[in-house]
Amino acid sequence: MTEQEKLAFLEKASEAQSTAVFDACEKAIVVLEDDRAREVSVSVSGGADSDLIVDMVTKIRPDARYVWFNTGLEYEATKRHLGYLENRYGIKIERVRANYPVPLAVKKFGYPFLAKMVSEHIGILQDRNFDWSDRPYEELVLEYPKCKSALKWWCNEKGEGSMFNIDRWKYLKEFLMENPPTFKISTGCCLGAKKETAHKFREENNIDLDVLGIRKAEGGARAAGSCFSGEYGKNVPLFRPIFWLKDSDKEEYERIFDIRHSECYWGYGLRRTGCVGCPFGRNWEHELEVAKQYEPKLYKACKNVFAPSYEYTRAYWKFRKHKEAEAKGYEQLSLFD
Repeated sequence: MTEQEKLAFLEKASEAQSTAVFDACEKAIVVLEDDRAREVSVSVSGGADSDLIVDMVTKIRPDARYVWFNTGLEYEATKRHLGYLENRYGIKIERVRANYPVPLAVKKFGYPFLAKMVSEHIGILQDRNFDWSDRPYEELVLEYPKCKSALKWWCNEKGEGSMFNIDRWKYLKEFLMENPPTFKISTGCCLGAKKETAHKFREENNIDLDVLGIRKAEGGARAAGSCFSGEYGKNVPLFRPIFWLKDSDKEEYERIFDIRHSECYWGYGLRRTGCVGCPFGRNWEHELEVAKQYEPKLYKACKNVFAPSYEYTRAYWKFRKHKEAEAKGYEQLSLFD
């Protein structure tokens, strides 16, 4: 990136009302032009945040490699969008098949349920043949000594209001006690389809820096990270250029640099993309309806892959609704079915 190009890029970024866009672009230049970042890869998801990353990196590091990991449950609209990005920016996006595509990963490792932290702890307890009883931590840890972290989650040992307690999900403990899972629950599909696949790609291709489109504003586990993690020479650092951008900042960048997103957004009406119908998603029911309307084959695939999780999740929300009604003193619970 020449000095003239750099100044033009930053001058354009300064048009945003917030300084966050300018700061993100300036930081990206510093990190991406670091001499240690010889081989740079960009993880392209086809989602809205990813679009900003592609636009930003193509301006700073034209020699970067772009890679899309096919999880096995992807919108055709996303695949079409990859072609659009290639044509607009004159880049080649490598298509890499997941080590374990989601359908295979679910069969091998287990089903996602509610959230990653929830699934991780339930999976650990399942592996120890936990009896789903409501007993003190001190008593349970004697019987199940090799799952202390999961037991602390189950017993709410992290203190009132902690996100690391099962009480973070209202009535989930009661639900599990009355309805123990009859199928394996796990976060393995995410690991096999995404994280392990990305790790393998970085390792096999001697990548020095991997760029990701992740923002703190998305919430969840991602909000606990930072814009840069890792250390050169020890592992592959991960750089998140737009980590600190709020939704309004993101909209400013889109306006200034004329970003066009996938048809999933402007055609299907979705607010996120990724593994279609993933039970970890907040709006998977809506995603299923969208897939049913626009990509029926994908809809059928999701129903086949995640069926037990969908059924169990719906049962939990119904259970929770009834418990909340009981707590308010309602007698005719059928009104809340």
